[in-house]
Amino acid sequence: MRGLLLPLLLVLLAGCGVADPLAPAPAPSPSSAAVPLPGARSGPLPGAETPTTAAPAGPAPVVVLDPGHNGGNAAAADEIGREVPDGRGGTKPCNTTGTETADGYAEHAFAFDVAARVTRLLTARGVEVRSTRDDDDGVGPCVDRRAAVANDARAALSVSIHADSGPSGGRGFHVALSDPPLSASQRAPSAALADALVAGLEAQGFTPSTYRGEDGLDPRPDLAGLNHARVPAALVECANMADPGEARVVEDPAGRQRYAEAIAAGVLRTLGR
Repeated sequence: MRGLLLPLLLVLLAGCGVADPLAPAPAPSPSSAAVPLPGARSGPLPGAETPTTAAPAGPAPVVVLDPGHNGGNAAAADEIGREVPDGRGGTKPCNTTGTETADGYAEHAFAFDVAARVTRLLTARGVEVRSTRDDDDGVGPCVDRRAAVANDARAALSVSIHADSGPSGGRGFHVALSDPPLSASQRAPSAALADALVAGLEAQGFTPSTYRGEDGLDPRPDLAGLNHARVPAALVECANMADPGEARVVEDPAGRQRYAEAIAAGVLRTLGR
């Protein structure tokens, strides 16, 4: 009698919809497999994309971003006007106030916003980003100190972010690098960085300057921040703020996001990431 109890119990359990504890587990359905979620917009800045690509393994490279000028410079004429070494045996003013659009959108605010967007894009790809300034209401730092931030960090590269005040009717970006070069890092490594930045900007639909440089490149001896650099370094003049059409782009958060994506792409290409 006891031998019949177990089969009878299993029949009763099956009839109630309870799984047979002795039966093998069913194979998972293909439709139940996890599906990766597409990337979503996030972060405090409007229009900023959060890349979903996994960062490569290994130590994070250090990149220094240098957003031009500062919001407190205009009220500190004596401090930013003092002379500092220009890297070529002469001197230059510590810093300047920068330019602005006809509607009063300041270059220092543009540069700081774009740098914040680039920081988020690079951080999502496993890059350690440092900045020459952490706010937009301070003074300086001086141009030689900005270069020292990257040199002291032994950064993989450094990018200065600016917008220009060019001639009426002039349009487009240009990427400056120290020329003639003063160190090994200012030769092929800086040239490769500049080329990658030009490619990134062109991929976003921006066009090279019609009034300065050639094919988007502007080698020059007078930029102290580049002269003092001992890591690969370049300076991006993103647009001519004096041009009404380009002013509308730099004033638009979506336009600033495009500049950020272009610069981030150039940095990642240079890093091989």
